[in-house]
Amino acid sequence: MLPPLAVLLVGGMLAFFALRPGAQAVSPPVPQVETTPSLPTDPGLQPLSPIFTPEIQHWGRWIQAWAAAADVEPNLAATVMQLESCGNPLARSRAGAMGLFQVMPFHFTASDDPYDPATNARRGLAYLKRALTAAAGDPRLALAGYNGGISVIRKPESTWAAETRRYASLGSGIFADALSGTGLAPHLQAWLDEGGASFCRTAARSLGIAP
Repeated sequence: MLPPLAVLLVGGMLAFFALRPGAQAVSPPVPQVETTPSLPTDPGLQPLSPIFTPEIQHWGRWIQAWAAAADVEPNLAATVMQLESCGNPLARSRAGAMGLFQVMPFHFTASDDPYDPATNARRGLAYLKRALTAAAGDPRLALAGYNGGISVIRKPESTWAAETRRYASLGSGIFADALSGTGLAPHLQAWLDEGGASFCRTAARSLGIAP
């Protein structure tokens, strides 16, 4: 059984949740990402909502393919990537969480490259799928489990850490915005306004899509 993702995410959360923009980015500036997985071409992949930031849209087709392989709704996978790294495949937290889904080292095998996008996505989304199963498909509870560890799903919300409550609230809001089809994203905008925008600028530089 994988260790609780609380360990993965408490150290690897966005600057937003610590209310310290840029707090997660502790490594020196990283080079632009020049190699990515082969672009999926399956026309049957479920579309990604346009509400996500350009850094997430950069990974749109891959998110669709990774989510399909993990049996996870792609907009939920995109929500987690938005909150965890804003699409920066070389993101690293102070606690050592790595990559697009901010996965801790102990979730990888010796042969894994933690910064390989597909590998990172496979490990992160496998845990998200476990959280969804434990939550009987409830995305809000699954997000709480992704942040605070699957065991929190069975506990009263009043016992959750403040970070987990905020993660679940904003994450489920962003996911609902993505599914609404209105093109409006008030929850995502709130996250951007309170620190996420700075985090995404780092991701954009890493991806070479900064204006």
